[in-house]
Parts: sequence; structure tokens; C-alpha cells
Amino acid sequence: MQAGLSLPMRRLAPILHVLGLVILLFSFTMLAPLVTALIAQDAAQHAFDESFAVTLAAGLALWLVGLRWRRELKVRDGFLLVLLVWTGLPAFATLPFLIYAPEMGFTDAYFEAISALTTTGATVMSGLDTLPPSLNLWRHLLNWLGGMGIIVLAVAILPLLGIGGRQLLKAELPGPIKDSKLTPRIADTAKLLWAMYAALTVVCAVALKLAGMSWFDAVCHAFSTMSLGGFSTHDASVGYFDSPLIEAVLIVFMLLAALNFVTHFLAFRQRSLAAYRYDPEVRGVLGLVVASCLGISLYIWQAGVYPEFLTALRHVSFNLVSLATDCGFASTDFNSWPIFAPMWMLLLSCVTASSGSTGGGLKMIRTVLMLRQGVRELEHQLHPAALLPVKIGDHAVPNQIVFAIQAFVMMYIATIVTMTLVLLASGLDFVSAFSAVIACINNAGPGLNEVGPGTNYASLDDFQTWVLAFTMLLGRLELITVFVLFTRAFWRG
Repeated sequence: MQAGLSLPMRRLAPILHVLGLVILLFSFTMLAPLVTALIAQDAAQHAFDESFAVTLAAGLALWLVGLRWRRELKVRDGFLLVLLVWTGLPAFATLPFLIYAPEMGFTDAYFEAISALTTTGATVMSGLDTLPPSLNLWRHLLNWLGGMGIIVLAVAILPLLGIGGRQLLKAELPGPIKDSKLTPRIADTAKLLWAMYAALTVVCAVALKLAGMSWFDAVCHAFSTMSLGGFSTHDASVGYFDSPLIEAVLIVFMLLAALNFVTHFLAFRQRSLAAYRYDPEVRGVLGLVVASCLGISLYIWQAGVYPEFLTALRHVSFNLVSLATDCGFASTDFNSWPIFAPMWMLLLSCVTASSGSTGGGLKMIRTVLMLRQGVRELEHQLHPAALLPVKIGDHAVPNQIVFAIQAFVMMYIATIVTMTLVLLASGLDFVSAFSAVIACINNAGPGLNEVGPGTNYASLDDFQTWVLAFTMLLGRLELITVFVLFTRAFWRG
């Protein structure tokens, strides 16, 4: 039978085998909303019954197809599998939406699912307050699974089945975290990251309950806070609660989620805050956020948006932290503020999150390195013969890494320009198009104008919706994981 397979199929079969295992694992996550539906006796129970059966059967079929040809994944296998997972899982995640509300259509259902899994938080759904609890839990659970990555969870489990996961983890995790070896074994690393992620989620849920949320709202918002996914159980998002205490709790945990989870783990293991002091991104993240909160609060207070500075500080702090960390909660319609304020908040979403966090964008470490590279080039003009290394802390960064980051930044900017032009050509106004692309590529959620916090993405046509769905995927996988599949070198040999 093996000899009868063509060469492309022999290469694809091991990937399909692992993909089947990931889909099998994913199918069991539907049991949580299914149990919720049974307890609440809501109208979506049949949707999860059928979705679980279909997803389980599909995963089992793919697993059996590649069972005989399973092997350790190679580098190119990892990239292809990651793309297949992040495009395939949303298709299965749409099933509960489509079965419960077939009028939603596949385009909107897929957009909602990929927005959840990529932790973007851009929604096309309204009437969230009356949505069956199981469907609301499903949206937030997808946020949470996408936060650290279903792939990372998979590599913690798959080695038990005799399949290594190093190439898979390398293709999935962004930035410098790829080189952070917490433990000698990749599966142990994945487990530790998930343990830290889960522990912080539990603490967040308890804190939100103590702050005044119901247990259901607390769990759902803890899922979307630690994943920086930004989904809410209410159309008015966090503005529904109108609680400074809830907003303060969310600010703390959004900032924690925007920092490197490796740093959290090291701080926990060492029982010391020293890990945060030595993390080169922490000061940049917190300094930029605090300065921006104070500056924008003063700006909109003087513009007369709010009569008191403390009121301005409350609303700016929550919404700015939410957008800067790529979470996407909203407590007020910041689209009505003077345009400089929300535009600055959107631009912060490009750079604020740390590497190894659940946030998106360029990441703070790349931003710092690019600024220092710019300074080096200016100094090199004055001293052409001088050796001027780019440093992070006391360590010189190899030029190879600097050049790789320059290439990434160029692809990032080119992608924003291209996607914005595509949306403009489709008839969308500039502010809506530009802000939607920024929000989606950074996995930040709300944009401005037509896609602002006071509305959602439901007004877009199908073409615009698919463009932004693809933009979310590019942002979640940090461009290169997707673009590498379009090179000749990937398919050669």
C-alpha cells in the first residue's frame, strides 16, 4: 500500500496524521459548551452534539489516513501543518454557529471562528446578551485555546503517541521565545507554558468574580483577557458592567498577558520579581503604556470630552491598555474621541505586546532593536570605521538577527499597505479600511468608523470579510510562517 502512494502523498500523509490528532483533540474542547448547554438547557445543545460528532469523525479519518507513515516532522512539515491547523480548525469551529443559526452564513461564521482562534476579537455577531450560554462559552473558549496556541497544547500531548513536536513548536511560537529553553524537552516546555497560562486564567476569573461579575461572565472574560482575545458576553463589552473595579482588574491581567510568559514562569520558579527587571521588554511595555495613558487622558480632557481629568483617566486607561495590548475590550465608544487619541491607541497595538505573550503586532523587542539599529546607522555615518554593535542589555545582537527583523518589519508594513489598498478598492473608506487592517494584523479587535467599538464587522461585504480573515491569520502566525509557503525553496526537493 505504501509503495502505491505518490511522492507528494507520502510527504503529506505524516502531516495529515498529526493534523488528525490535533482535530481529534480539538473535538473534545466542544464537550465544555455541550455540558454547559445540558446544564442550562439552552437551544444550542443539538448544535454541539452534531459538531462534536462531525469533528471527531473527521479527525479520526485523517489520523487513520496517515497512521502508517507517521514520523518526526521536518522543518517544512511544521510550517505546512501550522497553516493547515490555523485554517482548518476555524472551519470546524464554525459548525456550532452554522447549525444553531444557519442564516449566519459560512463567511460570517468562519470570520467569527478565526477571529476567536487568532485572538483578534473582531466580531460580526450582535445580540450577545441573549445568545445561548453554550455559544458564548464556545466563543471565549476559542479565544483561550488560540491564546497560547492549540499547537502548543498538541505538542504537550503528541509525544505520548510517539510523535515529536519540536518543529511544530518552532513554527508556531513567535519571536525570541523560540530560543527560550525552559526545559530540555519540548513537550515539558509546552506543558509549563500552558500551566502558567491556565493558572493566571484561574486567578483572573476569581478576581473578576470578587470584583462583581457572575461566575459565568468571570470565566468567559478571564478566557478572553489572558488570551488577549477581547470577546465579551455583552454587546456593550466591558461597558455593560460600568465598574471601575472590574476595569482595574482587567487592566492588570491584560498587562500580565502582554508580557512574556517565560518571564512569568521564571519569576514564579525563582519566587522573585527579578525576572521582570532583567526582561528587556518589561520597561518598554509599562513605560509606553503609562506615559500614553497620562498623555491621552490630558489630551481628551483638554478637548472637553470629559469634564474631569480623573474620569478621562479612567476611560482612557482601560481602553488604551485594551487596544495597546491587542485585547480589544471597550468600555466606551472611543471612536467619538478626537481622531488623534484612537489612532494613537491603534498604533500602540503594533508595538506594545512582548514576544512570548498572547499579543500580536511587531512586539516590543523588535521595536527596541529597530530603534537601536537606527541609532547605530546614524552613528555609523559619523564614525564609518567604528564597530557599533546593537545591544540588548549587556548582550550584542548578531547582525543576522537584526537583518531578519528588518525583513520582517518591511513585510509587515508592505502587508498593511497592500491590504488597506485592497479594501479601499472594494469601496471601504480610508479610516475604516486602515484601522480594520491594523486591528486585524495585530489581532487587536475593534477599529474605527464602520468597524469601531460602537458597532462591529457585520457591515462588511463577503470580500472584505475574507480579506480581513486572511489578515488575522497573517498576524497570528507572524507573516513568515504563511509567506514561506509561497517560496520556491519550500516546494523544491
